[in-house]
Amino acid sequence: MLFLVAALLLLGVVLGTVAHAPLPLTVVASVVIGVWLAVFAVRERHGRRRHTAN
Repeated sequence: MLFLVAALLLLGVVLGTVAHAPLPLTVVASVVIGVWLAVFAVRERHGRRRHTAN
């Protein structure tokens, strides 16, 4: 329950920041976060395949 409250609080802070940030800055930040998540997903997938094969 505490995790849910913290997540909602963080979401509110982030959405409040995005609402006041200029649109180009929001788009650049979104792209950076998306690329970072994609790289993380690829690395996790490769790591799990390597450990499973052994």
